[in-house]
Amino acid sequence: METPTLSIEQLRFPVGRFEAPSVFQSVRIQEAIATLEALPEQLQQAIAGLSEEQLDTPYRPGGWTIRQVVHHLPDSHMNSYIRFRLALTEERPVIKPYDEAGWAQLPDAREGDPAVSVQLLTALHQRWAHLLRAMDFPQWHRTFVHPEGGELFLFQVVALYAWHSRHHLAHITALKERRGW
Repeated sequence: METPTLSIEQLRFPVGRFEAPSVFQSVRIQEAIATLEALPEQLQQAIAGLSEEQLDTPYRPGGWTIRQVVHHLPDSHMNSYIRFRLALTEERPVIKPYDEAGWAQLPDAREGDPAVSVQLLTALHQRWAHLLRAMDFPQWHRTFVHPEGGELFLFQVVALYAWHSRHHLAHITALKERRGW
């Protein structure tokens, strides 16, 4: 039985809000890459054995279902991977944002098999980690411009996506813990 002791803020941000690094730190980069590499297996373990009803349970009132969270991760991380490639091959590209909430309402995200998105995330993160491990110091200082978020260094973006990985994994694992699944 779920206990209503957590605030909406705690339910929304179970690992806290993201804080962007202001300077490049090699150790933090390596930790971020390791987090990205570990996510697919951790996600697979987090959803293993869940029923269709459990997969269709929102992680908080008004939030996405576990199924939508699982599908959101490769959607978001594919966009980030492409943004990295743009930043590495163009000068300060202006990236195109996308409607995350709208994507989460599309049939493949609302109804699709989560295993497909775990497979997609696995392949994506293998390729992304390979790219990230090959980057040198000047490349980590390349940037892209987000129309809503301003100019971002790639060392900040990799930290964001490591946080994003932990953030959404915690949505699933915290719900399972609260519900006793």
